[in-house]
Amino acid sequence: MSKSFRRKVAAVTFAVLGLSLAGGGIAIAQPQALAPQETVQPAARGSNAQPPVTAESARTAKAALKANSTLVASTTIVVVNSNGTKARGTGTVIKYGTGQYEVIFGRNVTAGVFVATIGRADACCIPPAGEISVAPRLSTPNAVFVQTRTSAGTPTDLGFHLVVHLA
Repeated sequence: MSKSFRRKVAAVTFAVLGLSLAGGGIAIAQPQALAPQETVQPAARGSNAQPPVTAESARTAKAALKANSTLVASTTIVVVNSNGTKARGTGTVIKYGTGQYEVIFGRNVTAGVFVATIGRADACCIPPAGEISVAPRLSTPNAVFVQTRTSAGTPTDLGFHLVVHLA
């Protein structure tokens, strides 16, 4: 029995060693060719900067903060059409330019979690392909900035769904 056990241990040891070397050999044998940078990050991205806060945006944000009470924890949703009109949910939407939106809420959201996805306001169809970015709005503590683009990186107007969770 002892001899049988030693044979099994030796077989397992060689198998592990062989698999480890084979795995490392495969990793080393892979070509180092990388995809061209243009296919990974298209050059036509444009600016990642937010547009300046307008006087209208500042007034709307201050009024919303004054009108609303502070909640301990909450989740707020808003569905926005591609033209910048609010389809449903909470918040005021301001459209700045092609693919640039600001959503203003009635409370400070700087410590919140922002999740956005491209989507339609109706129950029909799959939304168009594209990309979406969301960030806290500069100089406005109760707003979120959303930017939509085509899959090629060109700014475009797309409808979206935004969820803001405050803990």
